[in-house]
Amino acid sequence: MVVALRLGYPIILCRLVSSRTQSLGLGNLKPFNVSPQNHRRPISSESSKKASFTVNYLIKSCGLSPEEANLAATKVELQSPKGADSVLALLSSHGLSETQILRVVRSYPRVLVADPEKTLAPKIEFFSSVGLSRVDLARVLTFNPQLLSRSLENQIVPSYNLLRSLISEENVVAVLKRRSWLFLENHSRNVMPNIELLRELGMPRACMSLLVAHDTQVLMHNHEDLAQVIDEVRGMGFDLKKSTFVVALRALCGKSYRAIWNRNREIYKKCWGWSDDDVLSAFRKSPQCMILSEKKLMETMDFLVNKMGWPAAMIPTFPVILCFSLENRIIPRCSVIKVLMKKGLVDENMSLAYAVLPAEKRFLERFVTRYLSQVLNLMSVYEGELNVQDV
Repeated sequence: MVVALRLGYPIILCRLVSSRTQSLGLGNLKPFNVSPQNHRRPISSESSKKASFTVNYLIKSCGLSPEEANLAATKVELQSPKGADSVLALLSSHGLSETQILRVVRSYPRVLVADPEKTLAPKIEFFSSVGLSRVDLARVLTFNPQLLSRSLENQIVPSYNLLRSLISEENVVAVLKRRSWLFLENHSRNVMPNIELLRELGMPRACMSLLVAHDTQVLMHNHEDLAQVIDEVRGMGFDLKKSTFVVALRALCGKSYRAIWNRNREIYKKCWGWSDDDVLSAFRKSPQCMILSEKKLMETMDFLVNKMGWPAAMIPTFPVILCFSLENRIIPRCSVIKVLMKKGLVDENMSLAYAVLPAEKRFLERFVTRYLSQVLNLMSVYEGELNVQDV
């Protein structure tokens, strides 16, 4: 069924009912009653039977362990197997495996008492209609089953339309696959105020789209906190109209990224002799270099400085090199350069940036095909089939 979507508000929704759901015979199912958990009442034999049935069902039909089932039974109470069976059948019909359904129920047991036709099927069909493949839909629901608890009309569709007003349909699907918790957010609290602030400061649409598509979590931060980070990043000399501003925001937004930034600053200073100015200069040129993993940072610096002899003080001039793949780019190219230096074909004082920075086609033209007549095995060195010392 095609879903009519319009950008902005209000939105007219067609009632979404899956033909696959109808084929399961779910048409007249009603939601099951859920016992209030906060209301104290005497324990009766009837409630004890219901709790026992719920636990047994969770174990036998859903695959939960006894411990998991007992915990889940404090959050949901089943009256009979019929409705829960229909929910499981619906999830299965949309491509969720037994393992994925187990994870959904374990994380969100109340899904078993949702109305399959009126509550679940329209949401699932909506996500399919906006471009999520069957495989991706199963993964998204497994990772974030709370999506099934949100109102389609009041939360899910407005979230989609907000994103769609800023980025392409393909990027909205990408956000759904990677950052689906945005669809759980109250946008009026942080997301919209953050977007409006960046707009008022002059962030162009291209940078805003980049931020929304790839760093959505930044927009979900507390508005006052993000405003402070924006001021800090601007104070470091970043241009709000350039993509590096977006990456710098991510690098300094949130306790975890901030901790990584501080850790890497100390590593550059204590292990490699950088000054505070070196750190700031490198950050301005390539913000990504300040949020690398410690392992990646140390291995790349060790190779460039200790194995290739490049002065550590030179790397802040070309910090983007640290972000390249060591195995797939830096080592193969540097291996070729080692061979050429060994043969006296290039200057030993040549900057490694001259070899590592260019696109692959340019590198091959400059350092491989040009010298194949003089070093027959040079391509084998580049492709990792031959060691430098064997040439």
